[in-house]
Amino acid sequence: MRMKLGRSARRELSHDDTIEVVEARGIRTLHLGSRAIQSAMRVSRPWDLELAYTRAMMAFLMFNAMPQNVLMVGLGGGSLAKFIRKHRPQANITAVEIDPRVIASARTHFELPPDDATLNVIEADGALYVRQHPASADVILLDGFDAGNQVEALATQTFYAACRRALKPGGMLVVNLWGRDSDFAEYFARLLRAFDGEVGWISVQDKTNVIVFGFAELGASARLDAARPGLVDLSKRYGLDLRGFARDFQWAEKIAPRPE
Repeated sequence: MRMKLGRSARRELSHDDTIEVVEARGIRTLHLGSRAIQSAMRVSRPWDLELAYTRAMMAFLMFNAMPQNVLMVGLGGGSLAKFIRKHRPQANITAVEIDPRVIASARTHFELPPDDATLNVIEADGALYVRQHPASADVILLDGFDAGNQVEALATQTFYAACRRALKPGGMLVVNLWGRDSDFAEYFARLLRAFDGEVGWISVQDKTNVIVFGFAELGASARLDAARPGLVDLSKRYGLDLRGFARDFQWAEKIAPRPE
């Protein structure tokens, strides 16, 4: 693991298994073998969500503002775990990360706190962990990338089906997909099949990222409609533009959304 400090965030990183932390202009970023940013933290505000796609993943609050059990597959710098911990301290957060160096980096450089009664970081294969824990999570946050690419084991039809089984009644899977991935349409189709079409999505930065929501049960559209009147207060509570997410939320059709 390497730590670089400098005024410019521009770096030429090789495509290998190097984990690198770069700090520039008050922003600390995590890279896994490429220039792609896996996680980012504003040093002066370590509990905030610096990246737009992480804020969009928190749009699950529109459907469940008080989750009890949140499962994260892929830790990165721990941004989502820290944010949920700050704003929803009653929630039990389990984060599964296969690479011990990523866990060490999150704790050393990104201010992820140690485990306690409500935070449990597990070094394990996320695909295996999900299969072994049915009906255990209200929300699964899936952000599985390695050197800028989707981790295939975390994007198979079998894995997405296992995610659905790992959800409690009324639960949801939230997936960060790279919209320009050559296999994006196939990943999206797998999610549609796994969740019987009960899928929605939010575009981030012209579909650079597409945040996909798979719902374990029917009726998610009605839940969103019911939540709309309270989104002003909820947005203020969490410091997120949930009203904007509700406006931009689209229900999936049979064809996957593609970049313009």
